Amino acid sequence: MASQDVLGQTTRLASSSAALQVLSRGVTFALNAFTLRHLSRELIGVVSVRLTLLYSTVLFLAREAFRRACLSGGTKRNWTKTINLLWLTVPLGVFWSVFLGTVWLQLLEVPDPAVVPHYQAGVVAFGLSAVIELLGEPFWVLAQAHLFVRLKVIAESFSILSKCVLTVILVIFYPQWGLYIFCLAQLLYTSILVMCYVIYFMTFLGSPEATKKSFPVARMKALLPNLVEDETFVNWKEARLTWSFFKQSFLKQILTEGERYVMTFLNVLNFGDQGVYDIINNLGSLVARFVFLPIEESFYVFFAKVLERGKNVKHQKQDDVAMAASVLELLLKLVLLIGLTITVFGYAYSHLALDIYGGSMLSSGTGPSLLRCYSLYVLFLAVNGVTECFTFALMCKEEVDRYNFVMLALSFTFLCISYFLTRWHGSVGFILANCFNMGIRIAHSIHYIYDFFKESTYRPLSGLLPSPLLVLVYVASGAITVFSEVFFCCDKGWMARLIHISVGALCFAATIVTMFCTETKLIHFVRSHFFSRYKKGT
Repeated sequence: MASQDVLGQTTRLASSSAALQVLSRGVTFALNAFTLRHLSRELIGVVSVRLTLLYSTVLFLAREAFRRACLSGGTKRNWTKTINLLWLTVPLGVFWSVFLGTVWLQLLEVPDPAVVPHYQAGVVAFGLSAVIELLGEPFWVLAQAHLFVRLKVIAESFSILSKCVLTVILVIFYPQWGLYIFCLAQLLYTSILVMCYVIYFMTFLGSPEATKKSFPVARMKALLPNLVEDETFVNWKEARLTWSFFKQSFLKQILTEGERYVMTFLNVLNFGDQGVYDIINNLGSLVARFVFLPIEESFYVFFAKVLERGKNVKHQKQDDVAMAASVLELLLKLVLLIGLTITVFGYAYSHLALDIYGGSMLSSGTGPSLLRCYSLYVLFLAVNGVTECFTFALMCKEEVDRYNFVMLALSFTFLCISYFLTRWHGSVGFILANCFNMGIRIAHSIHYIYDFFKESTYRPLSGLLPSPLLVLVYVASGAITVFSEVFFCCDKGWMARLIHISVGALCFAATIVTMFCTETKLIHFVRSHFFSRYKKGT
């Protein structure tokens, strides 16, 4: 597939994934606002932190390495061996579910049954839901590798909506069920998600469309484990790469969910405070999940297809290097400007946002400080997502192994810093520790990118340097909105709040206008690759 075609399909995938994230996080956002008024903070804390951590840990350890290894390279491969390798995620998921479920039940603090009943059933249900989701892994990787945009959007959207509708119904009519509500909703979500992929491939395989696209799999039986006569069961090159990514994924999971592990294993916050922290964490990460994660996932596929893993810049196709450098530069500029906008305006509007969303329960205490710190953390998330997706797409097995040692040291340091900062500054300490963690990871990725391109004429890291005029407008907007918050927010009535909002809107408009005038190359890239795809259809 030509590089331009890969870029076009990748931007479609990123745009559609971003729309999916808007839907899923928007629905979750509204659901949290609803459940805050009907369920206890302790129950929300157990579900959002303790049980969700179990589910995400099982999935991450069981499939993340397989996904990265099997999505590397092109679509022309022995898919029978790749599918065989992917089916190993299921027994691996069963092992992690049983092992971690035992830890969650036997070694961790059990919530008070009078406050949070049915905890044991919750652990079993969330572990089982992870195993169910792994049954669809071969289908997901096959769809992702061939850039099936609509399938992912429809499957995940339908699953999320079904989960949320069931949750709302049960919360309204059977609030006394407690954790059973979230158990049933979680099992429904994973079951529908897997069934959507299975049903799609049942209708797609063997169809004229599949034949026209020369799809490498012809029937459903080929998506089950198959022995290849006189050949190995799996591609050992992919298997070794999977093992390297597995060691890395274990460490990355600690860094990604580090604060939840500290909360879960060290009991630095009670379940109620964990619930508040998670709500504010979800609120603070809305745009990060809307935009940055879809870009990272989709452009990892793009860089992995356009450039060859493990080869230096001189041994790559130079046209592909030029395109990759241009795309990387513009992606860095895009996420940097989004992150700066959130950081600048998030500081002055955190208190107001929390007061409107959750009332005094969120806007009092450390809530506003936590969200302000998270606004800064979003900037780190923005840059790290793009730099790491490029780095991981190009690292060879030996480089991945070396990076694992860096991650090991960073994991230990991060957990220690999280613990001490939390003891010193409460839940805000988690965000500060995450900023430190992301800063180190960004530095490593920037060093790798610089080394990769230093023997060429391309300098994609210049995308991290916005125009001086735009920086000046950001500084002015930040100062004006902070003064506006002091004078008009948030205990001076709704008229003062509206004035504060209007001041922010004017500053935001000035920032956007300046962006359009100074970053014309970026604006053209976004218009031509992200938005034009919807006009042409899929």
